[in-house]
Order: sequence, then C-alpha cells, then structure tokens
Amino acid sequence: MNVTIVDYNSGNISSVINSFKEVAKDKVNIEVTSDLTTIKTSDKVVLPGQGSFKSCIDGLNSINGLIDTLNEFALESKKPLLGICVGLQMFADIGYEETETKGLGWISGKVSKIDNQGGKFKLPHIGWNEINIMKDSKIFKNIENNSHMYFVHSYEFVPDDKSVILATTDYSTNVVCAAEKENIFGTQFHPEKSDKIGLKIINNFISL
Repeated sequence: MNVTIVDYNSGNISSVINSFKEVAKDKVNIEVTSDLTTIKTSDKVVLPGQGSFKSCIDGLNSINGLIDTLNEFALESKKPLLGICVGLQMFADIGYEETETKGLGWISGKVSKIDNQGGKFKLPHIGWNEINIMKDSKIFKNIENNSHMYFVHSYEFVPDDKSVILATTDYSTNVVCAAEKENIFGTQFHPEKSDKIGLKIINNFISL
C-alpha cells in the first residue's frame, strides 16, 4: 500500500513525515512528493498545512495540476485523504487569513479567526488541549474522549453542515478540531506532535 504525503512548499513537514514513517514501519510505503501521477495512483493521501491559509492555497496553486489531481483523488476516486492543520482548513469554500482566499470547497464552510473575546484568550492557540469527540469515526478508533492533542493555530474551520464535525476543543468557544465527510478526514490539531495518541490516529488512518 502507498500513502503519499503531498509536498507543496507549505513549510516544515518533517515531523509529519517522521511520524507516518514511524507508524508505517515496513508495512506501508510512505512517499513524499508533489508528483501528480504518484498522488493519483496512491491508496491514501495526506495533505499537511503549515503557515497561513493563503500561503498554503498559493502553494497548491504553484504546482500546475495539483488541485485538479487532489479533486480527482478525493471527490471522484473517493480514496481516503487526511488534512492536518491548515490541510483541514483548506477543505472549506473560503478563508479569511491575510486576505479573502478561495479554498478547495470540499466541505462547505469558512475559515475565520478564533474569537478570543477581546484578548481574553491568547492567539495563536498553542499547546495541549482536550478534544470532545462528537461521534464515532474510524480515525478515532480506540481514542478516548477528552484525550489531549497538540494545537498551533489562530484560525478555525466553521463548516455549514454541523454533521461533519467529529470533535471540538474548548478555546474561547467550541472550536472544530476534527471533521469527516465520506472519505475526507481532517484534524486541526497535529497528530504527529500529539505523542502516542496522535500516532494511534495516524495508524487508524493508514489502516482504513
């Protein structure tokens, strides 16, 4: 089985690569590439995201045909795809970080700044926080509710359809921290930085 981590110049993704390789060991082939043919023929794809919404979308657009290939993989072939941090946010129709930027439009919604209640909550939201699991998901198999995950973000994904929400975390409001729509999964937290529980989520995704 091949799992491809999409490399599109979105910042340092070495921890994502290392964690997936640690979990996969020799059982699964982990590729890190922006090669369209490799992505198309993969069994599963991981879309990391470091930096701003705009910089990540610009990164995808900088590789000719990459967005079309990802659309084909996720929407037509309906193979499993996992977005991490801004990787999840880009599923939205639109994002408002830096400037208004069109997203991938896979899960209807928007990405807006966390309401920090006039400075009462520090932004970015950095560190460990509990997740409140809203419904069963294969990627949360054997993950206990109120597990702690590692976060680094100032913006949140606000989906139109609340049924796609897998988990929230309490930071000024209930911030969506995981979503699922059919074969498309996303986490706002960083499983690759969330110790053994995060590795379990990575293993769950690889095992789908």
